[in-house]
Amino acid sequence: MTKAQICFSFIILLYISSVGNFMRVNAQAPGQGSWCVAKPGTPIEQLVKNLNYVCSNSGIHCEVVSKGGTCYDPINLYNSASVAMNLYYQNQGRHYSKCDFEGSGIITVTDPSCGCCIYEFYK
Repeated sequence: MTKAQICFSFIILLYISSVGNFMRVNAQAPGQGSWCVAKPGTPIEQLVKNLNYVCSNSGIHCEVVSKGGTCYDPINLYNSASVAMNLYYQNQGRHYSKCDFEGSGIITVTDPSCGCCIYEFYK
């Protein structure tokens, strides 16, 4: 037997002997949350698309990123889109698939809130 076959056989043996013995591990500390933000480097066109989708088509209220809102910043589209994406993610039950946004969303366990712009977190 070649080394590759031996290694593969060993992996299969480990898998068979451990079926049903795996335990799901939560990487978050108790009380810690998760937020959805735009991936760094996301093109402006995609940020606009995400913002329009969340605020126009999903039933999410986006006053917080609208003029006069606590997260309104016409210069920082990345932050506005991230806040809106997170509102959608939180509203949809924090399912990983609800932060995809065509590959432009990423989940963070560090609260991205800054200053008076608080990112929502639903327990």
